[in-house]
Amino acid sequence: MKRVFLSETASTNDYIRRYLGGGENVVVCARRQTEGRGTKGRSFSSEDGGVYLSALTFYENLPAERAFTIMAHAAVAVCKTVGSFGLCPEIKWCNDVLVGGKKIAGILIENALSGGFVRSSIVGIGLNVLNPLTGLEEIAVGMKDLLSRPPAAETVRDLLIENYIAPSEFSDYLGYVRFLGEQVLVREGERSYPAVAREILPDGRLLIEERGERRVLSAAEISFGAWRRS
Repeated sequence: MKRVFLSETASTNDYIRRYLGGGENVVVCARRQTEGRGTKGRSFSSEDGGVYLSALTFYENLPAERAFTIMAHAAVAVCKTVGSFGLCPEIKWCNDVLVGGKKIAGILIENALSGGFVRSSIVGIGLNVLNPLTGLEEIAVGMKDLLSRPPAAETVRDLLIENYIAPSEFSDYLGYVRFLGEQVLVREGERSYPAVAREILPDGRLLIEERGERRVLSAAEISFGAWRRS
């Protein structure tokens, strides 16, 4: 996989698009993003000291119904990287990586589909290492906040790339999911309600049980109760 390292860019996901016509798998990393973004168009704080990368991968025979494996693989790569430094990460459905109940990384996936297949994907990953999180302390955490001797961002970046290149299985993803069987708060549009999380299906949908009835969620947000301790 070709590697490109930048000091600064607006967004690694946007920058990497210049390689879409080449057919070669590429990873682009930046020390800082000026217009980093997360899911649903939210901004993503991207100050110097964090790891910000995007990976462009081309596929030949990946059915669209298996697109979630791309997300799962990225989350596993982040968890393996964080875990290598003695931390205990977990995945909150479907793409947030938490440590101690706070978000340490975010993942943004942009897939290109054609004829029922995924032709290419751009996977953006932002991982908090030494970067400041001013104003986000209640919901986000960095490796600098958790380790007495946190690693350099470049060290974490290189390990993350290696873990991303290495293969993973859906069972690896499930190994980092710890909320199944617990009560969660589900937000679907304007509606919020408690439910028990039962299972994450191979296609990425979440099976929940609400008042004794089971159904699957394709798009929603979940949060854990204040009673929960990660």
